[in-house]
Amino acid sequence: MPYKLVCGLEIHAELKTKSKMFCACKNDPFGAPAPNTHTCPVCLGMPGALPVANRQAIERTIKLGLALNCQVNLFSKFDRKNYFYPDLPKGYQISQYDIPFCYDGYVETSEGKVRIHRIHLEEDTAKLSHQDIDLDGDGVLDKATLVDFNRSSVPLVEIVTEADIISPTQAKEYGQKLRQIMRYLDIADCDMEKGGMRLEANISLRREGKNELPDYKVECKNINSFKFLEAAINYEITRQTEILQNGGVPTQETRGYNPTTGKTFAQRSKEDAADYRYFPDPDLPPLEFTAEQIEAWRQELPELPEARALRLATTYSLNIQSAQSLTRQRLEADFFESVLTLAKQENLDCQKLVNALLNKKITFSLQDLPSKVLASFQTAFASQTVDENKLTAVLQQVLSNNPDAVEKYRAGKTAVLGFLVGQTMRELGKQTDVNQVREQLVKMLD
Repeated sequence: MPYKLVCGLEIHAELKTKSKMFCACKNDPFGAPAPNTHTCPVCLGMPGALPVANRQAIERTIKLGLALNCQVNLFSKFDRKNYFYPDLPKGYQISQYDIPFCYDGYVETSEGKVRIHRIHLEEDTAKLSHQDIDLDGDGVLDKATLVDFNRSSVPLVEIVTEADIISPTQAKEYGQKLRQIMRYLDIADCDMEKGGMRLEANISLRREGKNELPDYKVECKNINSFKFLEAAINYEITRQTEILQNGGVPTQETRGYNPTTGKTFAQRSKEDAADYRYFPDPDLPPLEFTAEQIEAWRQELPELPEARALRLATTYSLNIQSAQSLTRQRLEADFFESVLTLAKQENLDCQKLVNALLNKKITFSLQDLPSKVLASFQTAFASQTVDENKLTAVLQQVLSNNPDAVEKYRAGKTAVLGFLVGQTMRELGKQTDVNQVREQLVKMLD
């Protein structure tokens, strides 16, 4: 292909806090008893209502930045991002412009490092619902858009990458790792079906061998699954390649993605920062932090998935793939590690135990005691002692069938013992006590 992908992601996630970002309303947009019940003059944008910043949301944003290897601005502020849309009652969104809380971080992926340009905190908008309803009672359905302000002013963190992403698969992997880290920190549920995590991709192409950024970008907004993210980028690569090869330049615009057709579609022209007329919010004072405060928050971070997987692999003699499977979710990782700790104390084969757990060879729940899980494992995989006469007969047959291996062993090549043990176990059954087989085999060979 003559063109290379140039892609950056903007990912929004709603933070788990008791109250909204700038008011005391309950932060529970999906659990409200009815639309527009978790509201007040502040999140409804009433004139004269004054915002107060949510301390917990700020702390959680900075902890996310620390987990993503970011630098933290010790001085920061909130800004007004001005635009008119029905889901924004004030006519502006409180966000951050030039001094975000966090900057210059990165996430490692299998296809290379993805640098994080900035992490900032803002308020979410209201939720729009497009429906066909009878507005005037004449029995004819009219197209209408309903607005639910329960989501208005929910804390929303935005993570913006550099244009480092070189493939759709890397974009998907980065997004999945980011979601995993936020769940480990317990700062966001990232429920994509409910809009708790939204994906946006800035996509352009440059000719092979060129290093400068293209002079256009297409933004695909509000994608709600990693599968759709990958598909949208793939579609844009094909669409933009065709335009460039025909001598054109793709229009800089915002596009949506239709999962039914598998295609993106134009929504509107792409805005520049100047169009939003950012300026510092006069109702919210600037924020200052100390290096000691940031370090204290860093010390509160849990062990993150990659580090935990490496430690489990080393401590319990596991392959790294198994360790990564165990640590996908924090609660599951806690459970599995408690089981492994007891298994190691009892000198059990931890890799064999993990294989049984991951492959559902034994039944368990995350509420089970580790001792119960180990008892189930030992029952299911108990080694059976073989009658000595039967064992001797089988061993004699194995030795008779493999004279070359016997000769090598007696010549000092003891590595073939494993082969002979394996042949014997195949005849006897996989749950036979391997130590009994090995001891008897050595006696007969010597």
